[in-house]
Amino acid sequence: MLLTIGTTYQPATDLGFLFHKHPDKFQSIDLSIGKAHIFYPESSEKKTTIALLLDIDPIDMVRGARNLSGKGFTLGQYVNDRPYVASSFMSSAVSKAFSTAMNGTCKDRPKLVNKKLPFEVRIVVLPAPRGGETLIRKLFEPLGYQVNLQRHILDGKFKDWGESKYFTLELSNTITAKELLSHLYVLIPALDNDKHYFVSQNEIEKLLKKGKGWLETHPEKEQITRRYLINLGTLTRQALERLSDGEEQETKGELAQEEIKKKETLHQQRLSLVLEQLKKSKAETVIDLGCGEGKLLRMLLKEKQFSKIAGMDVSYHELTKAKDRLHWEEMAPKQKDRIELFQGALTYKDKRLGGFDAAAIVEVIEHLDENRLQSFERVIFKHAKPKTVVVTTPNAEYNALFENMEAGTMRHTDHRFEWTRKEFEDWANRIAEKNNYKVEFLPIGQEEEKVGAPSQMGIFKLAHAP
Repeated sequence: MLLTIGTTYQPATDLGFLFHKHPDKFQSIDLSIGKAHIFYPESSEKKTTIALLLDIDPIDMVRGARNLSGKGFTLGQYVNDRPYVASSFMSSAVSKAFSTAMNGTCKDRPKLVNKKLPFEVRIVVLPAPRGGETLIRKLFEPLGYQVNLQRHILDGKFKDWGESKYFTLELSNTITAKELLSHLYVLIPALDNDKHYFVSQNEIEKLLKKGKGWLETHPEKEQITRRYLINLGTLTRQALERLSDGEEQETKGELAQEEIKKKETLHQQRLSLVLEQLKKSKAETVIDLGCGEGKLLRMLLKEKQFSKIAGMDVSYHELTKAKDRLHWEEMAPKQKDRIELFQGALTYKDKRLGGFDAAAIVEVIEHLDENRLQSFERVIFKHAKPKTVVVTTPNAEYNALFENMEAGTMRHTDHRFEWTRKEFEDWANRIAEKNNYKVEFLPIGQEEEKVGAPSQMGIFKLAHAP
């Protein structure tokens, strides 16, 4: 497996100072499963490239393997792709070979540490068994990388066998060397389903240290964390809680207290209006789809009108927070009988979503890719088909009034789109007509001339429902 990092920064030979490796020397370091070789394929003032080549010993690898046997394949520990693909082995090698650069130290050229340089990275080859190209792009592109991928076929002699899970990955970005190495250190093993080391509490500390400053705001932070920690629920939950706490503290430090209060007030107004519409619908059973940490669920539990309440969220971490904030363990048995929490996605048909009088979908749809909205529409309005559906989403026109927002940006980095009032109404009217609903619209928050209110609400009613 081969990793190359090049730059055209002038003079490009400064790369040797930054990575603490002399261009004229071929160097090798010992790894637990072989050796890593560091050398320069090219070195000039115009362009310099450093290479990290891993030479894996298959015997050492088998002796120290955590689990390389695979499912249903007894020879998997001897016949596998580990010596040839960029995996957790590469991440460990990067950390060992370039530790000084990764820690942000450059004795001879200290100004280079915080200088953003144009880097070109090539990884041969990278496995992406689930998600393929889409997954790789989702991990790297939000960090500003231009991604170029070449997918390899299984066998050149048997082209009918189709494409493999292996890619040659080329990245380009203008960032600091420390940022680049931290991204590679975390994201390469996030694509590896079979780490060579035992994943324990220590891995949380490594993830948080190397991900500091970028992971907490990455739109795929949950997926990165989960994959890095090989889907171990307890460790993933702990890591995400610490990431969320750090993000919240940073946000509060940056925003003025007055602005925070305004946002909290708007959110509370939104939830109060949703609750009001749910009560007006005379629903007795209600489900909060995308319930998050359970703020609306707490409000619903206080209303005797609702005999059955459910909360669903795609994030297990959020559901755990909801349980904590609902005081689930101390909840009276009769209250606990009224409520159910479960994990699920709004874009997949699910029997658990059926049978409710009403559904609340509060500030959720903007987190879906627009090309997934048709799936969402079928799941909710065709299959689950509650008598009442309350949907809220930001009003994009109002963004012009936010002082800290640049033109053309969205309120949150994980929003896939934000609609104007007309766009939302056109979408809602089409859905209503297609699925035998009637829909009305209400503003959420103080309305301003020309741009309307901060958020918007659509209340869908089944045409034949009382």
